[in-house]
This record gives sequence, structure tokens and C-alpha cells, in this order.
Amino acid sequence: MSEARARLLASASRLFYGEGLHAVGIDRVIADAGVTRATLYRHFPSKDDLLVAYLTEADRMIRADVAAARTSSANRSPADAVRAVAATIADGIRAPGFRGCAFLNAAAEYPDPAHPVHQAVLAHRQWFLETVTELLAETGETAPEPAAQHFVMLRDGAMAAGCLTDPAPICATFLRGVEGILSYRHAGAP
Repeated sequence: MSEARARLLASASRLFYGEGLHAVGIDRVIADAGVTRATLYRHFPSKDDLLVAYLTEADRMIRADVAAARTSSANRSPADAVRAVAATIADGIRAPGFRGCAFLNAAAEYPDPAHPVHQAVLAHRQWFLETVTELLAETGETAPEPAAQHFVMLRDGAMAAGCLTDPAPICATFLRGVEGILSYRHAGAP
């Protein structure tokens, strides 16, 4: 990645996440990145391309966090891998500057399912659901798809609430919910 592209993407990511996709114009990104308009358009032919690149980078970072969480719990139980992923999410919610889920925020601003931004959101969410389903299947969960949907819904709620109020009780509730998903299987539930 060229230095100019990296600066553009870093500026766009910070501004889009912090202020909103529609609220931040191309001129603001150009000024913040310290590049020319021609440089921006050489790397990103349209604002939509820049928005998708921002979400692609956010997706890449989340995938890396999930991979690291899975690796860190490699010598423990599969349930510990689920807990490690949940802990990574909770840590993100507690991080300074947390402003909710970049993907949920983007979906709210681009509700048209055919729009490339919305498509990027759906692709990320599909990957995340599949990953959590796989993790829960590894625990021996006999119905991993509904359990994963439950996990994702808990995560979505925690992400939405975590930027509205004190994130500590939100994270505690989210982590208890994940424990509930894990213990439900052990209780012999259908």
C-alpha cells in the first residue's frame, strides 16, 4: 500500500468512524490526509470506494482480533475460544473513543441492500456469524447456528448500548450472556 493510500485510509477511517459516513465529505478526508484530490481519486475512484475500503479495513482488523483470540486459547477448551472472542469484543466496547459497531453504523446510513456499503456490511456480518457458528460447533453445541445467532444478537446489543452509557455493566451483561449460551448446551437443553 502506498504511503498516500495508507494516509487516506487512516484519515477516512478515523473520520468516518468518529463522525459518520454521510457527515464527512471527500474534501475533509483530503485535507486531513494532506493529499491532493487527484491522489484521492487515483486510489479511490469514488466516495463509495473509499467507504468500502474503510469497511474492508475494519473487517480485516476484526478478523485479525478473532484469529488472535482463537490462537490465544488454542491450548484450552473450545469454549475458551468463544470466551476469548467475546472478551475481545468487550475490550473494544471499553476502548476510548468507542462509537458503536462500524458495520451497524454504516448499515444505518446506507439501508439500501444493493448499495456497495451495505453489501460490505452484509459480507462482514455473514463471515462473523459463520465464524461464531464454527466456534460453537467446536464446543459440541448440537445447534450451533441458533446459538451463534444468539451470540451475534448479544454482540449487536452490547455494541449499540456500549456507546450510550457506562460500558462496564454492558460488557458484564454481554459476557454473562455468552456464558449462558455456553452453559445452555451443558445443561442438556434441546
